[in-house]
Amino acid sequence: MESARVAWGVTQALQVGTQPNGTPENGTIENSTGEVVETATRVLPEWLPQWTVQVGLALLVLGIAWYGSKLFVRLIGRRVARRFRRPSVTRAVLRTIRVVVMFFGVLTAAAILGVGLSNILLSVTVLTAATAVVISPILGSIISGLFVLSDQSYEIGDMIELTDTDDTIRGFVEDITFQYTKIFTLDNTFLVIPNGTIRDRDVINYSAEDPRTRLSLDILVTYEGDLAQARDLIERAARDVDTVIRGGPDIRIGSARYPAAPTCYINEYADSGVLLTLRYWVREPYKLLTVRSAVQENVWERLDGTDVEFAYPHTKVVFDDSNGPSTPRDGPQFDYRRR
Repeated sequence: MESARVAWGVTQALQVGTQPNGTPENGTIENSTGEVVETATRVLPEWLPQWTVQVGLALLVLGIAWYGSKLFVRLIGRRVARRFRRPSVTRAVLRTIRVVVMFFGVLTAAAILGVGLSNILLSVTVLTAATAVVISPILGSIISGLFVLSDQSYEIGDMIELTDTDDTIRGFVEDITFQYTKIFTLDNTFLVIPNGTIRDRDVINYSAEDPRTRLSLDILVTYEGDLAQARDLIERAARDVDTVIRGGPDIRIGSARYPAAPTCYINEYADSGVLLTLRYWVREPYKLLTVRSAVQENVWERLDGTDVEFAYPHTKVVFDDSNGPSTPRDGPQFDYRRR
């Protein structure tokens, strides 16, 4: 019975601050929450002080806003995901919805505690002006985050590489927020980079659109070996690796097309031998070093025991005995060895 009276009082209080056309008047939140507090105070035992009722109602509103925002995000999450089709934008939109719901919940809780909307805005304005120097980098990161989300340079789950550092950083994008980007590196470390910093760095995205990646391998063979046989064996060695694309339609990059099968080219006639360059494509860019090692191991096994030999830098010195010591045509003969 008491709960019914409280609910009726809340309903009447919410109707006090509205005009006949349903639009809120000035001070609607303050008037409505004041009526709610008075109704709850009359229903609850008299020995409870009013401030405890206010605190309890404020906590109740915050709890409803917290769990209500989670439930609302869960209900519309799939629709938002289908609408944007980008995990990073979907997460940003859902986070914004939760923040908006919690913001109105905080305003309502503050009104229950007797803090007006004008006081809250004044406090926020004063606090913002006092901490402008401190929060300016945060605002810069948020603006950079908007550019990162709109540029679509990388997405959650993509494998990226930061190349403009002393140590190359490579890993998977775990999350993109308005302030920072989270990366799980291949060394099993967690890296958080502010969006204002990552926008000024060179980023290689291995997973964008087409994950197929081309690798190259330089091999120096001797001039005495069979060059055609060497090229054929090297191409077969690359095709024997499972993760290497063995053939199929040409791979298009821009307006150019490249053969999908491993191809060995004559790169240069060097001083110590013929430089061959093997170019091959891998299906996924996640284990490039493993694939490169497997290809090199197969090349070694294929060329072992054949007429093809690996060349190495060397110098050949030739002593020609056909030219003897010089002897002057005119003048006295002098034996310099007896001097």
